[in-house]
Amino acid sequence: MKYLLLFCSITIFYFPSNCQETSASPLAVYWKITKDQSIRWNLTNEKKLPHAENIEMSGKNMAAIIYYDIDTSHQLTLKRDVILPQLRTFNKTNEPDWKKYRAYFRRTISDEILPTINVGKKIVVPAQVDSVEIRGMLKFYHTPINGLQITRTLYPSMEDRFLVEKWEVKNIGKENIAIQIENSSLAFKEVGYKGTYTFHAFSDAPSQTDLAPGKSIIFPIYFGGTLNDEQPEKFNYKKAEKERIFFLVEMSSNLHLNTPDPILNQLFYFSKIRASESIYHSSLGLIHSPGGGNYYLGTWANDQVEYCGPFAPYLGYKTGNEAALNTYRHFKKNIPKDASAIPYSFEVDGNFVMNHLDRGDAAMIAYGTAHYALATGNLDVAEELWPLIEWSLSWCHNHRNSYGAVISESDEMEGRIETGTANLSTASLYYGGLKFGNRLAAALGKNKQALVYKNRQKEMANVIENYFGATMSGLETYKYFAENTKLRHWICLPMTMGITTRKEGTLRALFDKLWTENGILVEQAETDSHTLFWDRATLYALRGALKIGDTELAYEKLKSFSQKRLLGDHVPYVIEAYPENNMRHLSAESALYCRIVTEGFLGIEPTALDQFMMTPKLPKAWDFLNLKNLSLGGKQIDLDIRRSSEGYDLRIFYKNENITLDKKIKEGETVIVGIK
Repeated sequence: MKYLLLFCSITIFYFPSNCQETSASPLAVYWKITKDQSIRWNLTNEKKLPHAENIEMSGKNMAAIIYYDIDTSHQLTLKRDVILPQLRTFNKTNEPDWKKYRAYFRRTISDEILPTINVGKKIVVPAQVDSVEIRGMLKFYHTPINGLQITRTLYPSMEDRFLVEKWEVKNIGKENIAIQIENSSLAFKEVGYKGTYTFHAFSDAPSQTDLAPGKSIIFPIYFGGTLNDEQPEKFNYKKAEKERIFFLVEMSSNLHLNTPDPILNQLFYFSKIRASESIYHSSLGLIHSPGGGNYYLGTWANDQVEYCGPFAPYLGYKTGNEAALNTYRHFKKNIPKDASAIPYSFEVDGNFVMNHLDRGDAAMIAYGTAHYALATGNLDVAEELWPLIEWSLSWCHNHRNSYGAVISESDEMEGRIETGTANLSTASLYYGGLKFGNRLAAALGKNKQALVYKNRQKEMANVIENYFGATMSGLETYKYFAENTKLRHWICLPMTMGITTRKEGTLRALFDKLWTENGILVEQAETDSHTLFWDRATLYALRGALKIGDTELAYEKLKSFSQKRLLGDHVPYVIEAYPENNMRHLSAESALYCRIVTEGFLGIEPTALDQFMMTPKLPKAWDFLNLKNLSLGGKQIDLDIRRSSEGYDLRIFYKNENITLDKKIKEGETVIVGIK
């Protein structure tokens, strides 16, 4: 079976707490995009060393975070943190009680397990590296030693509990080379909730071979786990590689973006990978989880319901849609029967219900679920999820203060920074939930309810203006809560929901006052050393700026931000936060990056189960944008937008019906797209 399309590898760069951007300027470029949609870091003349990074890769039964350091001599050090989320462990006596929420069977293995390669009386040690490549897998090209070129490729099994490190040893000389290899192995046992867990690390190389010029030997090193009587002999690196490549090809072909900006195209592709690989088998069925070393086999009202769930229907990835639906179903199953707030997450196989804090989760759920249900185009799904949407909107309506603002104890930052008793995030998400809830109610024939939501949406727009609207730092924008005195990142949310009332002041606040080379600060800085940022707000702000029509400003910021995240010193995904968790690449943030294209540049919103609105916006530097295999309402279409003298030529090809629609539209014009 041939796979012609890019085979993407995934590398994630990490700043240890003692090594924060000390060796290069923040905007330094390390990586280059290659012709086959990979990125590559050539170390031949690299001066920006030492450098320490990591990458997370996932399959349905495991995750691995690969930490790698490259010193000034180009010497490579690897550590592999292999996590087996389904194998829950007992809490240790010397650990705090909260550790039970992160009780995954895991081991970190360094290079002590490497096989010994003997050539004559020399042990060949692949230490120095010439280059590193990311193409859906992590690949190290080692400096040739004794006529041998060693390449190491790391990738996860998409279906089983192991990580592969595949070695290729190639004779690049002109003479036969006699090679002897001594394999190594380690095993660790632990008793957990499901029985006896065994962690295995072992190499499986031929003991000896006579390697002719130009020929290679290939063998795996496995890092994985077994339960009870399972045998590691069933680990199969060839099968795992085929499954990984198949996944990467699907990520490339589904929702395939092509613009004049290669960095945007590449990061969009990588973001689809990260947004889609972090899906796990669980007692809830397939479930999307954030990852990052801490968050597996659980689902959250923000990451899964609000951020990545609404993106799944557009990508058209069957596994992603199944995982999203399982999340919405589980929240529906746990609608409170009393007056309490809905849980904000379900951790450790869904067994731990997190309900000690109301973060405005009902608003997150209303907004995310209604958007998802509409975007699927599936009447059965919409009717099934309607009770969750209706309950969430009712909760918000019934928990407002005397000014009409929705009350919540916190927001998705969970008390890390003050939010008052009613915050702009919860109000804005409730507004978005009413907008999509109104449309879905009408699509389901609930016209009376649709009118109620439409009127409440107008009321909430007035609340956002009158209660939160304020002059901050000399700008007509929003205060985040009643007592708020500093500009805050989430002032971007009204414009992301389509509210334009204070757009000029808000754009200046976000992109002048709060902007850094790492995107938008959480709060206005008092000093230049203030560095608290969370990418999720930057991603919402960029989408919002495009949505309300400031295309040039948004694209200027998006270009620099994308270059830093894709080709800079911490790649190749958008991140969660800094300094918290050292900029981990949580999965749902990558879905938010993709939504900058679908909901920002294209302005796509579902208006009914079989109808979408679209408001395309291209930067002046672009004369085209095309998107292949976009799923709208469960049907695949291709979009092609070309700049013309009067605006754009919009071409839509309905793939199953072989119908093409051509339409000339003006800049800023909204088009209604029906699903055939």
